[in-house]
Amino acid sequence: MRALVTGITGQDGFYLSQVLIDKKYDVFGLVRRQAQPEEIPQGVEVISGDVTDPTTLDRVCGDIEPDEIYNLAAMSHVGESFKVPATTIQTNTLGCLYLLECARKYGAKFYQASTSEMFGDSPPPQSEKTPFRPRSPYAISKAAAYWLTVNYREAYGVHASNGILFNHESPRRGKDFVTRKVCIAVARIARGLQDKLLLGNLDAVRDWGHAEDFVRGMWQILQQEPGDYVLATGKSRSVRDLLDTAFRVVGIRDWSEYVETDPKLYRPTEVENLCGDAGNSYFWRPERSFEDMIGEMVRCEIEALAQ
Repeated sequence: MRALVTGITGQDGFYLSQVLIDKKYDVFGLVRRQAQPEEIPQGVEVISGDVTDPTTLDRVCGDIEPDEIYNLAAMSHVGESFKVPATTIQTNTLGCLYLLECARKYGAKFYQASTSEMFGDSPPPQSEKTPFRPRSPYAISKAAAYWLTVNYREAYGVHASNGILFNHESPRRGKDFVTRKVCIAVARIARGLQDKLLLGNLDAVRDWGHAEDFVRGMWQILQQEPGDYVLATGKSRSVRDLLDTAFRVVGIRDWSEYVETDPKLYRPTEVENLCGDAGNSYFWRPERSFEDMIGEMVRCEIEALAQ
């Protein structure tokens, strides 16, 4: 089996590549810049290219003839998407369209990395039947890509599936995301290197799981009948809960003196409560707990500081 993975240098791309390599796939990773060695798992063949360049994508797929295409490439930071909406749409929506054309032309199965942010302010629990009410350029771009995937499945018979994944984290999460931001700050505060942590909405609620569990679900989705599948833990936690868990790792019970809210960090339109119902995804269950995940992330930051 041959798989093309876009977004290979991101958190999900790294872990998914490991899953596929363990299953004896030949894995090809699309990279638009010079990647650092630690970003690419051993065994991945790196190919230079960009999802916004349909000519290159067609050439790449023609050369490698992938059995499966996993589209993980995205401008994925919600807050940043308000600053660069055009880039967000171009990467997340047009990139998906160009890859769907490749899947159609070369007969590959196609996985689109959709997101719980598409649900916006629709009340939880959110499932495959919950209406989308996107609240950011990021969520809008992903909703458009979702419907493109559905359309190619229905119009052309492409084996195309959406994985509607709720928040998933790990030590490889980008530093701008709230879980990693909190874990870095907790480690630095515990070492006396930082006094304060500035955050936005502490009452925002999310359904957080471990990225290694969720990428396993990506592969499992493509082994099912093509469709749209929610992956979620079904447990909701606020940013305050995140702070409680992270600070407890370093023995701090009361974090109030270390954390301040900054109005500048609020989004123009907030998504208050996301919690998923993954009952339709009977083939998948998360294995890692929230507490274990945050503990791992904090300890990794402490070890990095020690080095």
